[in-house]
Amino acid sequence: MSRAEQPSRRVVLTAALAAAVAAGTGTAAADQGHHAGKPRATPARPVDNRAWTTYRDWRAGKATGTRVVSGDRPGVAIGSPAGTVDYTDPHTGTTAAWEYATWTSPVHKLTVPATEAIASWNAHTPDGTWLQIELQGTYSDGTGTPWYVMGRWAASDRDIRRTSVDDQGDGRSSIWTDTFAIDDAASGLRLVSYRLRLTLYRKPGTNLTPTVWRAGAMGSDVPDRFTVPASTPGLARELAVPRYSQEIHRGQYPEYDNGGEAWCSPTSSQMIIEYWGGRLTPEQLSWVDPSFADPQVCHAARHTYDHQYTGCGNWPFNAAYAATFDGLQGVVTRLGSLTDLETLIAAGIPAITSQSFLKEELTGAGYGTSGHLMTVIGFTADGDVIANDPASDSDEQVRRVYKRREWENVWLRTKRYNSTGKVVSGTGGVCYLYFPAQPTAAQCEALAAVGVR
Repeated sequence: MSRAEQPSRRVVLTAALAAAVAAGTGTAAADQGHHAGKPRATPARPVDNRAWTTYRDWRAGKATGTRVVSGDRPGVAIGSPAGTVDYTDPHTGTTAAWEYATWTSPVHKLTVPATEAIASWNAHTPDGTWLQIELQGTYSDGTGTPWYVMGRWAASDRDIRRTSVDDQGDGRSSIWTDTFAIDDAASGLRLVSYRLRLTLYRKPGTNLTPTVWRAGAMGSDVPDRFTVPASTPGLARELAVPRYSQEIHRGQYPEYDNGGEAWCSPTSSQMIIEYWGGRLTPEQLSWVDPSFADPQVCHAARHTYDHQYTGCGNWPFNAAYAATFDGLQGVVTRLGSLTDLETLIAAGIPAITSQSFLKEELTGAGYGTSGHLMTVIGFTADGDVIANDPASDSDEQVRRVYKRREWENVWLRTKRYNSTGKVVSGTGGVCYLYFPAQPTAAQCEALAAVGVR
């Protein structure tokens, strides 16, 4: 999103919360530091993560035309299609026939009855294929939600335009771009369980198939707050993450959310992808104007762009893009404190965080924002946050150090005042985590400590 303080197309913690307020594969790049000990204990978090990733997980679902794929990355793919359906792409007007098959997860009972849920998926979609992910849940009063579309996605834009779906709701919950939200959280209504449905599509008469390796969702009920408790510094370490500026791309490819000024999310994604060794080939980058610096950032913007949201800030689309690189997986979650981030950094895992703030609330930023992504790469000896902030005028200026207390509060709060003095929502600790498909024991331990498996 833009670094400017201006109204966002998506209120970052969703309109429902705003209404309630008003009412490596292999070795990563070299790093430096100390105190990289075991994860420290943290309080119970108001977040539930569930992902289907193992052969046993996929076998436990209901298959209609799908088959389970074994191997190092078990998944689900098209076996014998269940049928053929026409799909009219709302962004091109093109109607085409597609063979399809479905996989439906078992019901997952949330350990945290949730006001919000965000799905994530990791998949391979060769040209001629795409997928849709849906969520259907049960409310705390025993009634059910409709099947909600959480995304229609393909890695490329050759066959369909990847898209979220607007205007979904039942008067009790709604979908806001990539987020399921209870319409009136103050009513006490919560989502207590859900199941996911994957629909895999391919061109008729071919043997092509998408393969989904990871599918899941994060449910949360984050406390309503202007300020959060301060954590105690416990780590001094900095990871060697590449630095890319979104600002040097201003005016480039305006068809993707008006160019680089709004590319904080894909720019941050590309930094961490390359930290883990992900690289784009000259052939993949051949469409980019050769006069543009850092063409991989342009590529990331194009391949995370949501044609309905008309932006590159769809959270699950960014995680899915990261997982198109060999040996990587990505999830969207919420963390509870900087202690969680220290646990991840100690294991060599950087994070992409979402925050909103006024210019005077984050010393040294030099801007205010209604929603912005940056990459946390470490902590100083004093516990301050070292971030690769893409809202910088050059790659060389991307590395920033932000005061710990200021940064933690603007990231974790759910309520804030905007530049007009109006109470609006905060992000509540949202972050993207990208990590190896085959993590080390230490990385598994760190991820489990922050609720991701």
